[in-house]
Amino acid sequence: MPTTHTDVTTAEVEVATDVVALRRSVAAGAVGVFVHWFDWAAYAYLAGTVATVFFPDENSTTGLLAVFGVFAVSFGIRPIGALVFGPLGDRIGRKRTLSLVIFMMSGATLTIGLLPGYAAIGVAAPVLLVILRLIQGFAAGGEFGSAASFLAESAPRRRRGFGVSWLEVGSLLGFLAGSFVYLLLSTGLDQDQLTAWGWRVPFLVSAPLGVIGFIIRNKIEDTPEYRTLEANDTVPRTPVRELLRRHKRHLLQAAGLMAAMHVPFYMVLTYLVTYETDHLGHSAGSAALLSTVISLLGLVLVPVFGLLSDRVGRKPVFVGATAALLVLSTPAFLLMRTGLAGTWIAGLVLGAILAAILGTYAVWSAEIFPTRTRQSGLSIAYNVTAALFAGTVPYLMTVLISATGSTLLPGPYLMVFAVGGLIAALSLKETAGSALLRPEDVSDAPAERHQAPPA
Repeated sequence: MPTTHTDVTTAEVEVATDVVALRRSVAAGAVGVFVHWFDWAAYAYLAGTVATVFFPDENSTTGLLAVFGVFAVSFGIRPIGALVFGPLGDRIGRKRTLSLVIFMMSGATLTIGLLPGYAAIGVAAPVLLVILRLIQGFAAGGEFGSAASFLAESAPRRRRGFGVSWLEVGSLLGFLAGSFVYLLLSTGLDQDQLTAWGWRVPFLVSAPLGVIGFIIRNKIEDTPEYRTLEANDTVPRTPVRELLRRHKRHLLQAAGLMAAMHVPFYMVLTYLVTYETDHLGHSAGSAALLSTVISLLGLVLVPVFGLLSDRVGRKPVFVGATAALLVLSTPAFLLMRTGLAGTWIAGLVLGAILAAILGTYAVWSAEIFPTRTRQSGLSIAYNVTAALFAGTVPYLMTVLISATGSTLLPGPYLMVFAVGGLIAALSLKETAGSALLRPEDVSDAPAERHQAPPA
């Protein structure tokens, strides 16, 4: 019948449009995240070599702690970046901040790859390293909020969980690429070659990737939700003040979800490599290979869990994952002590739990906030929790295990954040399929309005 044919054709066109829009938004949102985490992974995996290159060769533990300290400091500045880029994105749009942060991050990464070591320029080497890591951290403070807001607002409502989950696929791809490059370097070069020039390779490779990401992001349109704010003249003048006045509870809930993601992410994909070599006696190549396999597992499972959250809801998936983390964390680290096979089984179990958290936390957090303050809320919650809990994981674990002699400490540490994630999740309502644009976004007090600058 003609009517049926028209209906079917219209539905097919809508599906095709959704798929094209989703692919375009995923490419723009995930490319910068990939570049960011490729650099972070390279720095983490090459921590021992970087310590040798940039710090006096007096004590290996001291040098390693110094490198992890720089790692933590770069996270410490991320909240400042969030306070700059989060409100900026709510005022001038997601597109512009996406382009700006990838430009800054790529430039700093390239400079690190060209930086002389301690033997060449003395104390200036670690000082410059710290400055460049601070620039990276500052720019990174705007990456997640910009990308998550853009993806959530660009993805079709019924596939929003699946669409936003690709943000974390980009993260895992970055870690996977970083671990793969490290695996090639550690197996193909001896330690002298790695120290002399091999460690520079990942930092130099990421520069052209950043250029590609900048071009992609510079060509996209801003999101429909943000353009609606512009059309209604309801772009906020002071989004942080509005966020703190009206949405403090949402900010705390998002922080709880994000802290429950940050700690297992850095424990499993960053610190575990050092843990295996220093405390379990496994080779660097074996540790990097496990990290690679965990990342591959995540690449498969994260979109699956994102899609599952579109079908059954954010709450069941996230609560189930954090409950599993609570129950299985300490047994997993006990199992690692039984040998290489136990380490692999435990690592893969923790990786699967992490994938479920990664597939849901970002979209759920984005759906908590109204469009007017979404990028500010996401940026602040993500980066404050990252500064407090994520970047400190390698440093704290190194110090605490050294002080206590207990290699089981990572298990209870994960359990603490699993409890925090459960509390936040149970306090939240289900948001799958909800509208992101709310009445307050298009009709608010004149004092909160601000005419956005022309594109």
